[in-house]
Amino acid sequence: MIGDNFNNKKNNKSNFGTNTKEFISDNDLNNFNAPNPYNITDNSNQFNNVDMEDILDVMGCRTRREIINLLREEPRFVSEISQELEIGQKAIIEHLRAMEEIGILESSFKKIVRGRPRKYYDMPNDFTINITITENSFDVNISEDILNLKQLPSGDEWSKLLDIEKRIDQGHWEAVEELKSQIRLYENLKNRAEYILERTQMK
Repeated sequence: MIGDNFNNKKNNKSNFGTNTKEFISDNDLNNFNAPNPYNITDNSNQFNNVDMEDILDVMGCRTRREIINLLREEPRFVSEISQELEIGQKAIIEHLRAMEEIGILESSFKKIVRGRPRKYYDMPNDFTINITITENSFDVNISEDILNLKQLPSGDEWSKLLDIEKRIDQGHWEAVEELKSQIRLYENLKNRAEYILERTQMK
């Protein structure tokens, strides 16, 4: 198991430099074709086959959480992550491999101006981890979010809706009535928008 000892910056700063695993091999270079810079390869796994122990292992490691936070912003390559976190590339590669194996991350190759195509890591989908602890059970479940938060528009209404969802998940059932009120509001807005559209099309 890879733990937070990889976060020892003092021991790992000396590992900076170009690592050959960041680039595509000679055998794959001839067959390389990447019309989309961030095209995902066949490295992805399905969450329904994930060992929950692996999920807990990932989320229990601060370094891996920091890597996930970086990749939420944009795809990155090994040396870039290494420099951002001030952690050696060898340690970063091990963390990335562990997360890619269980399907949290995916990788693809991107052509660069000079040199071999570079391997980028990405977190393409949002997912939810639910941990339930009762007197008789301990359950960990992971699932992809139906709504990808990166794709949601910003604004007070969305923020309010997500806040209601959070409170319901925490057991604040009075938020259910607030949610019903929001649904009625959205239905009224939808009806008004449809009326405006219909009136516009009649002109």
